Amino acid sequence: MFDVDGVVSKAEADNINPVVLAFIGDAVYTLFVREKLAEESDLKSGELNKRASGLVCAKAQAERAKILESEFTEEEKDVFRRARNTKKGTRAKSATVAEYNLSTALEAVFGYLQVTGKRDRLNYLFNYKND
Repeated sequence: MFDVDGVVSKAEADNINPVVLAFIGDAVYTLFVREKLAEESDLKSGELNKRASGLVCAKAQAERAKILESEFTEEEKDVFRRARNTKKGTRAKSATVAEYNLSTALEAVFGYLQVTGKRDRLNYLFNYKND
């Protein structure tokens, strides 16, 4: 399914289970957060990890999803809705069901953009109002 660069066509990406897209998007989002923290501070890894955990938890991602939702393209909104509404086998320990659904949806959008090779769009969304 994935080519040498790890990219699939839109049609193939549309057939990936939204929870699988969220699985990929979780890693992508976490990497963005860790890179940003490492660039902006000279903290030790333990403190960086603590800060990263606070930014990638379901509650924080749900808040981020609310900010970004109005910026999504129609294609991204479709992925977001599918992932938000998909039945999930697990839930976050320290988040409401609504927060978990929003965070999963955000991760799915990031996963979708990753697998379709839209790196510029990933950068834009991650950095949008992210001061």
